[in-house]
Amino acid sequence: MDKNVPEHSAPGQLDRLVGETWAGRLGRVRHDLRNPLSEILGFAEILQEEASERGLQPILPGVNTMHQTASRIFAEVNHWLSPDTTAQSPQDFQELGQTIQKLSERIIASAESLSEKCDELQNNSAGDDLLRIEGAARRLRDSAPAMLQELALWFQTSAANSQGVALDVPARARLTPEIQTEPGTVSGSLLVVDDNESNRALLARRLRRQGYTVSLAENGRQALEKLRARRFDLVLLDVIMPEMGGYHVLERIKADPVLRHIPVIMISALDDLDMLARCIQKGAEDYLAKPFDAVLLGARIGSSLEKKRLHDQEERTYRALVESQAHLAAELAEAVSYVKSLLPKPLRGDMNADWRFIPSNQLGGDAFGYWWLDDQHFAVYLLDVCSHGVGAALLSISVMNALRSQNLPGVDFRDPAEVLTALNRAFPMESQNNLYFTMWFGVANKDTRRLKFSTAGHPPAVLITGPETSSRKVEKLKTSGVPIGTFSESIYKNQETMLYPFNRLFVFSDGAYEIVRQDGSMLTLEDFAQHLAGRSFDAADSLHSTLGFLENARGTTFFEDDLALIEISLK
Repeated sequence: MDKNVPEHSAPGQLDRLVGETWAGRLGRVRHDLRNPLSEILGFAEILQEEASERGLQPILPGVNTMHQTASRIFAEVNHWLSPDTTAQSPQDFQELGQTIQKLSERIIASAESLSEKCDELQNNSAGDDLLRIEGAARRLRDSAPAMLQELALWFQTSAANSQGVALDVPARARLTPEIQTEPGTVSGSLLVVDDNESNRALLARRLRRQGYTVSLAENGRQALEKLRARRFDLVLLDVIMPEMGGYHVLERIKADPVLRHIPVIMISALDDLDMLARCIQKGAEDYLAKPFDAVLLGARIGSSLEKKRLHDQEERTYRALVESQAHLAAELAEAVSYVKSLLPKPLRGDMNADWRFIPSNQLGGDAFGYWWLDDQHFAVYLLDVCSHGVGAALLSISVMNALRSQNLPGVDFRDPAEVLTALNRAFPMESQNNLYFTMWFGVANKDTRRLKFSTAGHPPAVLITGPETSSRKVEKLKTSGVPIGTFSESIYKNQETMLYPFNRLFVFSDGAYEIVRQDGSMLTLEDFAQHLAGRSFDAADSLHSTLGFLENARGTTFFEDDLALIEISLK
């Protein structure tokens, strides 16, 4: 997107925003078609969710049919209006317009029929929602043929080819659903900023149902006034609005010392990865595309609010860091703070767990976690994305969220190999800007004291165990398996070992031992394992001594790569 174009341009001015390239044309039409589709899908989902409590079971089959029809239109729009679709022709666009018109008429007819059925049942609670669906379907039916006819004519001329039809548009990073939030289980004050009244109403309905307090603003100016008048925990901010665009509002928020700590999630029906990157760099917490997935919406908001709570606790440290760094360094530090906010707290009890994480001077892709799967099974993992930078960090966060929410359909999280196989299917490198990651995943059974584990191209974990401390032995725990995302058909295997009365498990990234010593030689995995085996295990903070060992070897407290280290022991 042209950085010289004002951010407060209205939807009708999208030609100037995205330019008259072929990709820009497709983006504008895709945006304009998705808006009414978002309304249809959103309000249909509301009716589905509230069917039982509102007595709407008799109309539920019809609502499901409308939702399926709108989903089909959405899929067709995404396919034929993508710059990556190579088999486009004027006839394709004309046929797409006819398809949308025909399917929209089905939705209109269904909405009218369901409204009559509600009248017969003397149940008017769904009337407003059905009217919104019908109105959105009429707008879609009436506008789609003309827009697509114009696109077909534009394609038919030589202008598309002369301005670069075959644009190389990067693939969109996969957003993984996280924790599904049930109504009434959360709290927080949210501000929804969108110039479209139906979008505001839909978001407000959904979020209030989940337990949030929701306020609404119809433009950027009104949003800033409300933010300065009262306290909000999070802002959902539309990108394209009249008067003042979402990016400009985001700039104002992040430039205000009082407001800049409020998490902002950008929302838009417009596909623009450049705008997404600019918003993330400017300080946006996340990005959601219309129409919204209910699970993803709740998960992203919950994750952002959790980060804000941790941020509030460390506000003084955060401010000192921002003031001491240049603009780019401050943005990277904020991203590192976000990654840290997702990491687990130390544990004491049946399972003792502690960790150390020292990010390098670049934003990296190390991430880890541990948690009780149930009363008997304890899971631990560590992953390392192949690169550094914002892309690597976003990928590691997406994987963390998938694991935290256990949102891998049909996966038994007590089976490490099954988890790695599912992640390999969910995160192919072709869909992640050619990024892949290594991983170690283990599950300990506290009753049988068996540790099951599987690895994907990751350094082995080091297990020090035995009947007692004096007779301890060292095991390096690793299985065969390629990094996640490299080959879709890869097979991962489990191995098991015993956790004897004395046991210490160390899981780490390669940054913990691939260190250049002061004399120029390289510390090896064997050197690191020998240090762990010979270290005192009675110290109050044994990990501190390991960091001291590495800092002495390096000759400084700064490391070239992210250093992540977990220590776990079963009582």
